[in-house]
Amino acid sequence: MGNVNIAIVTPCTITFLGLKSLLCDLPSVSAGHIADASSLADGFDLYVVDAALCLSHIDFFLPRRSKTLVISAEPLSESSFAFVCTKWDVERIGECLIDFVDAQRSAAAPQSELSQREIEVLTLVASGKINKEIADALQISINTVLTHRKNISAKLGIKSVSGLSVYAMMNGYLLRS
Repeated sequence: MGNVNIAIVTPCTITFLGLKSLLCDLPSVSAGHIADASSLADGFDLYVVDAALCLSHIDFFLPRRSKTLVISAEPLSESSFAFVCTKWDVERIGECLIDFVDAQRSAAAPQSELSQREIEVLTLVASGKINKEIADALQISINTVLTHRKNISAKLGIKSVSGLSVYAMMNGYLLRS
């Protein structure tokens, strides 16, 4: 994948500049500012928007939920969006942005196919299961789970659980409830 284009949807220039600064160290990432949500358009790989603005323009964001990062001051009880930051925490928002960019690049890069067992492990990891729970569910040893996780990370180039969860969601391995 070439350049990753991110739209930061906020009427506040300071918020835009702050979010853009989180992305400045990532190669091939550009951030555009959309100050007026009524001028939203396609053409971006990721939309970063606060929860209130997202809800007021839900008709635009819901079909693009897999590429929308919703930032909310309060935890969202129900969310069909792939990415939700539940507080204005610079580290958390930065991690979400980096995980998204990594997932986009991994999805676009030629990669080895995951085996059926690796997909099962990935699905359970993305569902929040710990290694012991995965081992019990699949009736394999914890060491085997660790080997599968290592192989998945190597094949996808994604090391964090949140990044793997994003990948699983974007590739249809997780069913939305």
